[in-house]
Amino acid sequence: MRGLRDKVIVVIGGGTSTDGPGIGAMAALRVADEGARVLVADLDEAAARRTAETIGTAATAATIDVSDEAAVNELISGVNGTHGSIDGLFVNAADLSPQTLGRDTDALKIPLDAWNRTLEVNLTGFLLAVRAALPLMLAQGHGSIVVTISDAAFAGEFVRPAYGVSKAGVTALVRHVAAKWGRDGVRCNAVSPGPISKESIVAGLSEDERTKQLRRLRSYRLGKPGDVGSMAAYLLSDDAEWINGQVYSINGGILLR
Repeated sequence: MRGLRDKVIVVIGGGTSTDGPGIGAMAALRVADEGARVLVADLDEAAARRTAETIGTAATAATIDVSDEAAVNELISGVNGTHGSIDGLFVNAADLSPQTLGRDTDALKIPLDAWNRTLEVNLTGFLLAVRAALPLMLAQGHGSIVVTISDAAFAGEFVRPAYGVSKAGVTALVRHVAAKWGRDGVRCNAVSPGPISKESIVAGLSEDERTKQLRRLRSYRLGKPGDVGSMAAYLLSDDAEWINGQVYSINGGILLR
């Protein structure tokens, strides 16, 4: 890809868990392969280190709670202080814990603390990351911001209303940033994954389970984190410099729009 070599890219939610790399980690690996310097930040410090160690000397690791404004500001200003710029930001954070996503039932039953926590991380956290990076990007005259949403924002699910609302809200944030600052050289786009499974999970599926999942898709295989990570890397690159304010569904054709 054009225009990633020697760029400074921050990936929030880029850790590699014990069952393998997810979307953020795959994006970090891809931009590093293209020559970028990467800060991998994650709530799970060990997971962030796994990704950074896989990349090597071009990467560093940090711990971040994206809902903590002071911590987000410190992270972004620290990157700028160390490298003198921040060229790209990929925000891939979400609270998928049983205490939060696990209680995201329906509009009648969801506990308000689960609703509020979902929005605090999945929506407000994205705002905090974006507005920490924006002034630095505007000062240097360029920058690319990519966020992860979900096809849950469009599908109209029977469950997970808070999750869907948070992801729909991020799409509005993306379009706001693109409209407000695109002419100043800052782009903002979103990747919207459909059903994505890590290699370790796919390997553990029975043939019957694999067939049932494939029936939902208009594709010959199941989705992988790298499918989304590579699109995020592309949107961070100069090859995508005329793409702004867009949402890309990467879902094997399960949702056509």
